[in-house]
Amino acid sequence: MRLLVVEDDDALRDVLHRGLTEQGHVVDAIATGTDGALHLATGEYDGAIVDWNLPGSDGPTIVREARAAGIATPVLLLTSRDTSDDVIAGLDSGADDFLRKPFVFGELEARLRSITRREATLPTETLSFEGLTFDVARRVAAWRDRPIVLTARETAFLEYFLRRPGAVVTRAALEDALWERDAHVESNVVDVYVRRIRAKFAEAGAPQLLATVRGSGYRLSAPS
Repeated sequence: MRLLVVEDDDALRDVLHRGLTEQGHVVDAIATGTDGALHLATGEYDGAIVDWNLPGSDGPTIVREARAAGIATPVLLLTSRDTSDDVIAGLDSGADDFLRKPFVFGELEARLRSITRREATLPTETLSFEGLTFDVARRVAAWRDRPIVLTARETAFLEYFLRRPGAVVTRAALEDALWERDAHVESNVVDVYVRRIRAKFAEAGAPQLLATVRGSGYRLSAPS
């Protein structure tokens, strides 16, 4: 998933960015409410984690303005506040869930899965194509029950194609979806990942399902 993290505490923001990235997500981590609001307003994210107290604009205000603009991105609001009135205020702003600090990372992951699952356009937890399967929750891929061992970025790469079987995917679309906005992406990085995934397919005994569409990009398709 592409996720937005808006948190002004440098240490916590780094922990969230690192932990979510290791889980295979693409994460834009923002330090101020003003910048967070601008990012959320694009509607490009599958989910957002937004702190309550932020410089520039607070979390509930960011969420309230996004909802007023028609942005339906699921939002998990983080806060040190602990009264019932605070919970009500946070949820009334349009947030989908509320998590008090301090928290364990596993709970944050579970709550994030819950709110994004509600909004998912593809509710199934297993994606499949021509004998290739991917368990979305466990982040595990296999070819006819033979595991395909992938890195976090390779996993996100494969999931992107499995959600678009048969569609031609351009390099630009892949760079946009799978790398952070401010990341410097080498011109051949997409080709490198395609080669890696093809090699992983071969190791598992799978046919080459990732086809090159000359002049356009790549497509997940049945072998000819």
